[in-house]
Amino acid sequence: MPRSGAEARRRLRQAALELYRERGFDQTTTAEIAARADVNERTFFRHFPDKREVLFDGQADLRDALTRAVAEAPDGLEPLDVLLGAFREGGRILEENRPFSEPRQEIIAATPTLRERELAKAAALTDALADALRRRGVADRLAALAAQTGWAAFHHAVQAWIDDPSQSLDAHLSQTFADLRALTGHYVRGSRGAG
Repeated sequence: MPRSGAEARRRLRQAALELYRERGFDQTTTAEIAARADVNERTFFRHFPDKREVLFDGQADLRDALTRAVAEAPDGLEPLDVLLGAFREGGRILEENRPFSEPRQEIIAATPTLRERELAKAAALTDALADALRRRGVADRLAALAAQTGWAAFHHAVQAWIDDPSQSLDAHLSQTFADLRALTGHYVRGSRGAG
């Protein structure tokens, strides 16, 4: 039996991941996760409110790292540059947890209830990022747009990193944000030319 709370939490996350991959999320119970982790079900509920949250463990840490990076970014940067720097910080957390991050994304993608939960978590995270940008003096509508666009780009880069692990997440982030700037630049130039 795990002796520390951190060890029990790690084992519960690993057990859940294994069972979700073997049986599917909907077919797995909290009792089965606890048994696989060699703890009782009460211990499961001390760490997680439900079996969905096992896959979202660490979201608060990610949110805190991102908003702190936005707050600490140098003055004078454009909002997307601030976010790119923040996502690089967040990306380090994901890279350190790649053995969990990659299968986690596959499980979420295959499970409608988890995709819905991920959307709710993403909305809360983008709200936190928008608030952090507002505190830097970014106008309200631009802060919200930048946070939503930045989060979409981050999510796109993470999926590219999972699909192509030959490059670091940082390299995928740089490419995705460069693509976003190119896409935006092409659209703006095309719109001006059409008018």
